[in-house]
Amino acid sequence: MPKKIVIVESPTKSKTLKKFLGADFDVLASGGHIMDLPPDRLAVDIEGGFVPQYEPIRGKNKVIASIKKAVKNSEEIFLASDPDREGEAIAWHISQLIGKGKKFGRVRFNEITKNAVLEGISHPDKIDLRKVDAQQARRVLDRLVGYKVSPLLWKTLYKGLSAGRVQSVALRLICEREAEIDAFVPVEYWHIHADLDHEHATFRAKAVKFKGENLEIPNEEAAIKHQNALEKCKFAVDSIETKKLKKNPYPPFITSSLQLTAARMLGFTASRTMRIAQQLYEGIELGKEGPSGLITYMRTDSVRVADEAIKTAAAFIEKEYGKKYLEIRAYKAGKSSQDAHEAIRPTDVFHTPESVKDYLTKEQYKLYELIWRRFVSSMMASAVYNQIKVTVKAGDYELVATERSLVFDGFQKIYEEKNGDEDDSVKLPKLNEKDACELLKIEATQHFTKPPPRFSEGTLVKELEDKGVGRPSTYAQIIKTLLTRKYIAREKKTLLPTPLGKEVYLLLIKLFPGMFEVGFTADMEEKLDKVEEGQLNWVAVVSDFYKDFEPLLEKANANRSKIKQELEEETEFVCEKCGSPMIIKWGRHGRFLACTNFPECKNTKPVNEEGEPVEQEKVDKKCPECGKELIIKHDRRGRRFIACTGYPDCKFTEPYDTGYICPNKDCGGKVQERYTRRGKVFFGCSNYPKCDFASWDPPTEGPCPSCGCETMFIQVRKSGTRKVCLACNYKEVVEV
Repeated sequence: MPKKIVIVESPTKSKTLKKFLGADFDVLASGGHIMDLPPDRLAVDIEGGFVPQYEPIRGKNKVIASIKKAVKNSEEIFLASDPDREGEAIAWHISQLIGKGKKFGRVRFNEITKNAVLEGISHPDKIDLRKVDAQQARRVLDRLVGYKVSPLLWKTLYKGLSAGRVQSVALRLICEREAEIDAFVPVEYWHIHADLDHEHATFRAKAVKFKGENLEIPNEEAAIKHQNALEKCKFAVDSIETKKLKKNPYPPFITSSLQLTAARMLGFTASRTMRIAQQLYEGIELGKEGPSGLITYMRTDSVRVADEAIKTAAAFIEKEYGKKYLEIRAYKAGKSSQDAHEAIRPTDVFHTPESVKDYLTKEQYKLYELIWRRFVSSMMASAVYNQIKVTVKAGDYELVATERSLVFDGFQKIYEEKNGDEDDSVKLPKLNEKDACELLKIEATQHFTKPPPRFSEGTLVKELEDKGVGRPSTYAQIIKTLLTRKYIAREKKTLLPTPLGKEVYLLLIKLFPGMFEVGFTADMEEKLDKVEEGQLNWVAVVSDFYKDFEPLLEKANANRSKIKQELEEETEFVCEKCGSPMIIKWGRHGRFLACTNFPECKNTKPVNEEGEPVEQEKVDKKCPECGKELIIKHDRRGRRFIACTGYPDCKFTEPYDTGYICPNKDCGGKVQERYTRRGKVFFGCSNYPKCDFASWDPPTEGPCPSCGCETMFIQVRKSGTRKVCLACNYKEVVEV
């Protein structure tokens, strides 16, 4: 009897489902998309209604063949890719590729548990073509921008750069924040505090008003004046206000809040958070209990929770903490929420973090504990504080001291995020109105206003969500793409634009004014949502975009030469080889000094951030042939190598050590930049010939989420970038 076929995206998910479904089912994994636009051409028929010309993805032939073979004699086929736009498009592509004469059932799992899987298989649905259209519109828009704008960057700066419709807006936010920080001028202000005594009990109060107006102290002179005046005053309690304050729990996580909180509390990057969440969603082997997905689908913008999950949470809270800790709540989704999926929550609250700890890695445990505690606490009672606010009069001045004490911990019994609310709380003695207080000390402290902070990965995701740019499935990828392109860099867990990123941003807003604005991109996101809702036609949305885009493209091409000249900076430096003036230009490795007599004179020099010539970077060892210093140089292709400063008398060179560890197990060598006989760069192991590792693609940071290898490799194609582990063949696609 032919087996029933279930096709999922992930091999991990396929293993979990196989154990749930039993011997009557074969579960296959597509490994993500099997069809896409080819990387070697635009592949969008602009004149013919923007029809995308999909092809099987290179390297997916074996997967496609295995799926075709499996479904050949099967009459029951279930497409169970992820329950979002990308998953819907994958299901549609599979149905188009192998679906002639075959009936497909579309199955969506918000959680990978036995009950949810069996329920989904029992009630298959149809492919949602509106979701497919929305994904297709996004893909076509991104391809049009990437393939039309990127060549302009190549011709204006240098070849190899690329632009993205949404990523460029994220870059703009980071660059504009950096410009705000650079332009920020600190403003001085002062605070005055008084240490007071009442019946041998002391407390500190802050001066807040003078003659009934808010006290503002702009400088030291004013601070000394107020300080001297206060020292002559008599102090007495004017009023005492006591009230109860409630602190409500946070809603359960959505994608953006999970990434923000995991970054702040666990130090995880956005991509790391999503990688671990994917593992928790797809299934964890829980010993005798078998495999189970521990959390619901992690790409969501909704705080909605299923009724059954609320009932289970209520039963758990009442059993573990008592009825007084229980308070069922309904959380409201944001205006831009699609509300397609539930909030991120544990699939079973009785799977407490401690009960599954032995089956999880350290990072899986940390993230699961965060998700579990946040969800359970969201259905708990508010924390209650007692606040006593004392106002002290001193002549024309009013001083305030506030004490807050916890009366009932409520949800904070299991979850708390520190936000600085308690910083101004002091311990007050027992006071009554009109009680006299003795002044012990007056202290004036100087402060300065602070610039806006740089974005962290978490706060950037929150900003993108607030402004309607991108969607839950794209946030982590946006940041990863900008880092891969070296448009931004990480510094102390914050994101800052690189000189290249700043230049690309400035160039894009000059060439395409209005197109890479937040509002324009957010409006496009809304239109894509309306395509998914069936309110707009995807071809019409793309067509309207292109009508605005094409004139900008033509104007940008016309202005390109002028803008390129504007990017070249005149300097006071003179070429020591021919005496011609030198200018600052842009190349693959950033700005550099170049002789204006090019191509007759090819003299160049690296420059620092101020545009001044710098010495070439030295290596901490001597030339083994002549004993002179070694430096890092670049060949005409821009590739680094180590060379002797004694050139041309000494022609010693050696490959540049990238610092990355060889991916071959137990080798221990370093990955070096090397060259073929024809001068093409590749990457090989420093232990050659003992280790024969070699790759055409450059190394990048790991670890591999599949096997843990410390070094991964970047495959750059016209359509974007793919991150690959050469130890286990794990692949991660980055789209343009």
